Amino acid sequence: MIYQDIAGLIQKALEIELIEPADRIYIRNQVMSLIGLEVFPDEEIQPVNDTIPNLVEKITAYAVEQGVIENVFDGKEIIAANIMNCFVPMPSIVNKIFNMKYQESPKAATDYFYNLSKNNNYIQLNRIAKNISYKVNTAYGQMDITINLSKPEKDPEQIKRERAMKQTGNYPKCLLCVENEGYKGRTGYPARANHRIINIPLEGENWYFQYSPYVYYNEHSVLLSEEHRMMKIDKATFQRLLSFTDKFPHYFIGSNADLPIVGGSILSHDHYQGGNYEFAMTRAGDAFSFQLKAYPEIKASVVKWPMSVIRLKGTDRKAIASAADHILHTWKGYSDEAAGVLAFTGDTPHNTITPIARKRDGLFELDLVLRNNRTSDEHPLGIFHPHADVHHIKKENIGLIEVMGLAVLPPRLKEELTEIQEYLLGNPNSVEAYHQQWALEIKAAYGDIADREQAASILQAELGKKFVRCLEDAGVLKGQNAFEKLIDSLNKLVKMT
Repeated sequence: MIYQDIAGLIQKALEIELIEPADRIYIRNQVMSLIGLEVFPDEEIQPVNDTIPNLVEKITAYAVEQGVIENVFDGKEIIAANIMNCFVPMPSIVNKIFNMKYQESPKAATDYFYNLSKNNNYIQLNRIAKNISYKVNTAYGQMDITINLSKPEKDPEQIKRERAMKQTGNYPKCLLCVENEGYKGRTGYPARANHRIINIPLEGENWYFQYSPYVYYNEHSVLLSEEHRMMKIDKATFQRLLSFTDKFPHYFIGSNADLPIVGGSILSHDHYQGGNYEFAMTRAGDAFSFQLKAYPEIKASVVKWPMSVIRLKGTDRKAIASAADHILHTWKGYSDEAAGVLAFTGDTPHNTITPIARKRDGLFELDLVLRNNRTSDEHPLGIFHPHADVHHIKKENIGLIEVMGLAVLPPRLKEELTEIQEYLLGNPNSVEAYHQQWALEIKAAYGDIADREQAASILQAELGKKFVRCLEDAGVLKGQNAFEKLIDSLNKLVKMT
């Protein structure tokens, strides 16, 4: 079967134009060498008709069976990436094709690169398919809910190896460094042999564009700095984000905040996330509009959203970046004790912004989500963080993706929600202690439920409500009066240049 699997992989790559016919024998020999095959039959081999991810898994399994690699997680990841690297052009060729496609249109360029990243198995389609995803109607529009099942669990032997391994180097410095392109991988560090990145110059700096291997939404992409440096939200951030939307108007682009608790999982490398997707926050209307007196050419509003969002619109992206910088500097020093917002504890700053840029209807838009990472005895994980009564659903930080209305929930919920569903149906169950109060409340609200589909639908709706609560907890200014106090401060301070 291994010959048929290799032939099937090459046939599939030809069908999707990942390779050309002239590459066939060369690539076959490269794959053979990786899995210890020295000969290939002379007779005609019938290719297996399967997907590329499935075929790579079969060839990897053969390598394990033959003792070419050990049956450990990272070993299998490394050989799988190296197999697909045989099918991927060199980085210079990928960049050349991307730039040629860009002359046709920005969308043609990203379509090419997205398809390449899926076809070469860098984007983990088989694993992503395991995620549970659906939409749910809320008071703030239709939110996205995802129970994340795509990240593979490491086997005990893999975990043991990682603990025993002594770190002898610091290469690449992190998962977002440019040095990951083509990197073989090692124990405790992911394989990136089939990984490619696109050079996107922004505002006089080299930035690099790639897709996330575990996409949470359509064309989920990452834009990373060439320099390994800490994340920082400043005027240059706003300028880069808006410049990117000018280059790729079909994509949004945003940044996690640059402080712990309200920031992303990787604060050590300056990076943004984007994609070709419309989130609930994008569709949200205005709660009310206001004037930024120093920037009369810009339309400013507060968005009707559970978090605290100021939206700037205009035709001049430089003016929008300046206005955003004015808001950032004001917010960094802003305190409102009545709202629980303190800018500093001693010399420790607490205020920052999560920015999201897009281009829509000929206008640049920049959403500025106000964040504060202060903690208290009552809320040790964060005052403006999901509170304890929703930790049974989500305890993790509210990052950029969730800010916009896509919940990324922990895998434990798959089984835990099934047990709650059985409880609602009156069947034997093992509802976790931390879910029991919630289950009782749902039961009291809906009464007897006999239909399994109805129980599932109710649970989805109630989970959506819990996610909205998480976002509301993270909102720093509750109500129009609190916003108007900040707006007064914005209009008193000097215009930023």
